[in-house]
Amino acid sequence: MSNTITLSRETKETTIELALNINGQQQVSIDTGLPFFDHMLNQLATHAGWDLKLKSKGDLEVDDHHLIEDVAICLGQAFNQAWRQQGNIVRYGQRLLPMDASLLMVAVDVCGRAYAITDLPFSRESLGGIGTEMWKHFFYTFAINSAITLHIKTEYFDNNHHLVEASFKGLAFALREALQVSERNNSTKGVL
Repeated sequence: MSNTITLSRETKETTIELALNINGQQQVSIDTGLPFFDHMLNQLATHAGWDLKLKSKGDLEVDDHHLIEDVAICLGQAFNQAWRQQGNIVRYGQRLLPMDASLLMVAVDVCGRAYAITDLPFSRESLGGIGTEMWKHFFYTFAINSAITLHIKTEYFDNNHHLVEASFKGLAFALREALQVSERNNSTKGVL
């Protein structure tokens, strides 16, 4: 992987090794110990066109919180470093993403200002062995550590799996759009 950002994080709760290339060839290898989380991260990396190598272990005997949060921290920090190396970018990206009977809007501003609003009205407490409140926390933590503004709005849905999967796919396409090279300066401040 060229232009690859590598990060490691080790705490009493988790161990994470991550390599990210946002201009990749969709070479993805993910093992978090949570297969459904692996599936969602694979959707993000593949649809964004990234190379992502991620190996993590966590105190899953406690619950899913520490691992998901720490992966979001590392992935966000790596993405922050990567987008800042891109030069002039379009900056804004959005995707209205359908997935069967579900429809979500995801919008990003890759700008250096961290903010996140997520509207994910799950109708189940758990999905794939993961508490559904963790998805909002993942997106918030990723956005804060990426220094991006992220909005996820559910128009409607009928399937919890499709709700979260559409969120990850929508984020992938929105980021891909925002990171396109721009010949214009996209900030009146002169820098993002």
